[in-house]
Amino acid sequence: MWREFLDEGRQGAHIYSMSWSLIALEDRKSSLAHQLAGFGFSLLAIALSTIAGLLIVEHWGNEPVVLLFIPPVLAVAVYWGLWPALAAAAGSALAYNYYFTAPYHSLVISNPADIVTVVVLFVVAAATSHLAGLLREQAQLAASHASRNATIAGFARRLLSSVDEKNIAQVTVQELARLFQCHVVVMTNQQNPTLLASIPPDVTLAPSDIATVAVALERGEATGRGVRRLDLADWQFRPILSGKSALAAVGMAREDGRPPVTPDQLILLGSLLDQVALALERTRLEAEAREVAGLRERDKLRSSLLLSIGEDVKPRLNAIGAAARALKRSGQGDKVLVANVATEVVKLDRYIDALVDVCPGSTADPLTIRNLTIDIHRRIVMKDGQEVHLTPKEYAVLGELAKHAGRVLTHAHLLTVAWGPAQADQIDYLRVAIRALRQKLETNPTMPELILNEPAIGYRLAAP
Repeated sequence: MWREFLDEGRQGAHIYSMSWSLIALEDRKSSLAHQLAGFGFSLLAIALSTIAGLLIVEHWGNEPVVLLFIPPVLAVAVYWGLWPALAAAAGSALAYNYYFTAPYHSLVISNPADIVTVVVLFVVAAATSHLAGLLREQAQLAASHASRNATIAGFARRLLSSVDEKNIAQVTVQELARLFQCHVVVMTNQQNPTLLASIPPDVTLAPSDIATVAVALERGEATGRGVRRLDLADWQFRPILSGKSALAAVGMAREDGRPPVTPDQLILLGSLLDQVALALERTRLEAEAREVAGLRERDKLRSSLLLSIGEDVKPRLNAIGAAARALKRSGQGDKVLVANVATEVVKLDRYIDALVDVCPGSTADPLTIRNLTIDIHRRIVMKDGQEVHLTPKEYAVLGELAKHAGRVLTHAHLLTVAWGPAQADQIDYLRVAIRALRQKLETNPTMPELILNEPAIGYRLAAP
């Protein structure tokens, strides 16, 4: 299977150092062939320039002939580099000396002016070849950077459309396998390395490779084939880092046993892995944001349910308590049963108060309105940083208004919460409490800005 392919490649290469030697030898052969092609073109270009010079020298003299040797030098410098261009410059000077300076068909120069011409020809040709070579290198470097940036941008666009770790891993293995012509895996989970995606799909990692990726995830360092740490593994693993922690690791391997990434490809690979790290971090942050939004919605629903208990259930409990007290005063009914009912009503009322006080959301946090702070959870009211003492009824009214800040609460609702359903019609009680609250909390009680009156309806606390 996959491991067998790797073993066959490693046996063919014999040992790791020999595989590197073969790679270097192939690179040298390719460079040597390129240089030889440049030297061959130089000879051909010089020959053509010499023939053209021999055709025109009889009509226009030697001066135009000199210019014929400059274009070949420039062409060689642009397409084959500096050394073939310098050889072309030297060959041009020798050809001009041999064919166009007296004595002809020899390298001897009898005329001092011709010596100057040959020297100037060589210097001009050498200088132009050097400049053209530098331009060629800069153009190649710019093209390389443009290609790398285009590759990174295209990869980032593909990652941007990925919605989860699985999709990101699949895009990653596809792009890296295409760019580096090797097999690729993406692993995650430091404690128990798990395969997220791979090319080819049926990759099976050996135990040594599993141990290697675990080290890469733990230490955040490159491990495996072609690096110093754990070089005996078949795969080379590189961590995908976010800060100092490894989010995942990319494994790369070739069937022939060669290192999957050459030194000049490390910058591109590092940039691509940074894009993968950003994509993984983005998906995790989005997942956390969705989770937080879900928790916020759940807390909001829970808060609404708990508040509904205070609004809907507590008035009925107060009614039951009032009825039990009336029976107790009238002496009708079983006294023990009436006492038990009254006791249970008090307990339920206390439980509901506790539930409403610890309800999540805005009621659990201090409410700040201008210079006033109301902490319903701790039952503390502060004005300009100083605690304000309120009576139980005043706090009951203010606390109910604070729980529904910005909303109008009817007279009957506030009376029922603070005094019980039996006093739901005693609006004067509520007016006395509101007047006392305004005296203690408002900057100007005659022109209230905190506790506002809604004529014939009720009161509301200004929104924070």
